[in-house]
Amino acid sequence: MRRVKRTLLIILAVLLIIVGAGAWYLWPYDTDAVAVQAMQGDAVVKVTESKQGIVFEPAHDPVQTMGILFYPGAKVNPEGYAPMAKDLASAGYRTIIVKMPLNMAILGKDRAKAWMQQYPDQTFVIGGHSLGGAMAARYAAANPKGIRGLFFLAAYADSGAPLSKSKELPVLSIIASNDKVLDWDSYNANRSNLPENTQYMTIEGGNHAQFGDYGVQKGDGQATITPEEQRHKVVKALTDWLSEIGQKK
Repeated sequence: MRRVKRTLLIILAVLLIIVGAGAWYLWPYDTDAVAVQAMQGDAVVKVTESKQGIVFEPAHDPVQTMGILFYPGAKVNPEGYAPMAKDLASAGYRTIIVKMPLNMAILGKDRAKAWMQQYPDQTFVIGGHSLGGAMAARYAAANPKGIRGLFFLAAYADSGAPLSKSKELPVLSIIASNDKVLDWDSYNANRSNLPENTQYMTIEGGNHAQFGDYGVQKGDGQATITPEEQRHKVVKALTDWLSEIGQKK
């Protein structure tokens, strides 16, 4: 009987260790104060949160025909991208940060579909940061007729998203020069999965974590520009790209 109890205690201890390790690994990054503030909305941008995601849209001005679906990076709370989403909404674009199971886009890559069904009269581009970008690419590859464009923030299309022959799909890839989290070998190797007309942009002095507002990320490089500067460059690049897509109806 003692041996059975001892065995059960050992099994319980191992299970607790496994659960604890899993919880530690999946524990999300903190959200910066600027992101918390952006979640409040204001007279210009309306913010609506649900279990499925966070919608940022113009409070009074007309909404652009094209909307934005955004997949967060791994272990990043969706609120961590609120400042960028708010800036995009200020420019007239309904921007939806899609919530993911356990903050892992790999577990919810098809969640864009429900949002597109919720706004059937709107066209969408889709994109994301890091792992979120890779999963957004997989969604776009599987749903080519429903997406007007694809964008990456420190991300790439892996073998699960062969888009090289998608000549009609506009693609924008934005990286940062001081990013030490992005797997550069994989990024360069997987460029072959994208269309030849893909637009590439490098933010000098930026790093991986500053594509969002969730603090320092382990292993990242030191940024030489502020989070605000990096965000403004990203927003300008995206709005310029969106304007270009809008002219190609």
